[in-house]
Amino acid sequence: MSVGELAGLLVAVFWAVLVTLLAVVLVRLSKVLREATGLVAAVTEQAVPLLRDANSAVRSANEQLERVDEITANVQDAAADAKALSSTVAATLGGPLVKLAAFSYGVRKAVARQQAGPTLPQQAGEREELARMIRAEVRAATAPRGGLLARVRRAVRG
Repeated sequence: MSVGELAGLLVAVFWAVLVTLLAVVLVRLSKVLREATGLVAAVTEQAVPLLRDANSAVRSANEQLERVDEITANVQDAAADAKALSSTVAATLGGPLVKLAAFSYGVRKAVARQQAGPTLPQQAGEREELARMIRAEVRAATAPRGGLLARVRRAVRG
């Protein structure tokens, strides 16, 4: 056997080993590809119903959001109506009630002062208040006698 034949034999053995190793790798790769194909098929079988369920859930959520939008619009209308009603009631009854409360406070103050007897003011604020009261008395004395306010003043004075 010559050196050339020996080299040819070595190359032939190397190629045979290499082809065998490549065949083993290709067989294993085909198994992996078959398993991947099966896995993709299984995922597809499970994903399609999940996507249908997700689509159904999104539609249901959309319907609920439309209902919530309607409810929100109704609540806004009701709130606007309540606001308008409260402002109407406040405008209608608020002014007279405030006037009545202020008048009753004045009457109570006057009755309390009348029962306490005359006192001389000690501080500047009290003097100003006394001056306001005197001016009010002068205005009341010069005011027409037939009104409701005059009757109340007469009733308070006794």
